[in-house]
Amino acid sequence: MLKQVRHHGLVKMNILDKIVLRKKEEIAIAKALVSVQDLENSVHFKRTPYSFKEFLLAEDRTGIIAEFKRRSPSKGLINGIADVAEVTQAYNAAGASALSVLTDVDFFGGKTDDILAARAANNIPILRKDFMIDAYQILEAKAWGADIILLIASILTPQQINDFGRLAKDLGLNVLLEVHNLEELERSICPNLDAIGVNNRNLGDFTVDIQTSFDLVNKIPGEFLKISESAISNPQTIKDLKAAGFNGFLIGENFMKTDNPGVAIKEFVGQI
Repeated sequence: MLKQVRHHGLVKMNILDKIVLRKKEEIAIAKALVSVQDLENSVHFKRTPYSFKEFLLAEDRTGIIAEFKRRSPSKGLINGIADVAEVTQAYNAAGASALSVLTDVDFFGGKTDDILAARAANNIPILRKDFMIDAYQILEAKAWGADIILLIASILTPQQINDFGRLAKDLGLNVLLEVHNLEELERSICPNLDAIGVNNRNLGDFTVDIQTSFDLVNKIPGEFLKISESAISNPQTIKDLKAAGFNGFLIGENFMKTDNPGVAIKEFVGQI
């Protein structure tokens, strides 16, 4: 599913293609180090994941999925000093409905220990935020204590989305499908999903446009939770997205780029 641009006869790869190629190498290394049986024997593998829907729609929660992210390909280093347990606990205390923790190493500065630390410190759902292209990663997510996995439509076939979704559901995990446009949405919808997220950031060139969410909200079938992702930096935007029909709002950079992400989310929530 590589989307490549021919440029003077050369194939020019976008950042997403590079991430997926690197991810294949990472997974091969991980499989050689940790067997499926090791994952299944891990302490978190037996736990029952939290219900994404329950926390997203809870009266005492905000619908915000607050992200812990150290860096990104578009912004470079966002926050190199934040402590994952401290920040995620502050997100939780401020009323976040779920936590998103980056586990991609090379492009986002994440690591397995981040999700384990977030799990140890919190009793709300955690999304393993990564580029999922192999069933092995879904077993990892379960073993690390995640409750939700992300499936990105632009890097997966409809068959993969269906199969990965089914495996996740068999493990008790919640599934968030991420789309960027109507074509991705229409070809990717299947029964094994809990939520559909509209990413306002184009992962090919990293431009952002919040209008993407408003354009797609009524195209998402009513049985799925509706999430708007990226480009949310103003409390008013959340009010507008809620009015349009969204249940959840994934916010990363806006909090992480500050000196104190915990204080940032508290002030943000105070204005909703």
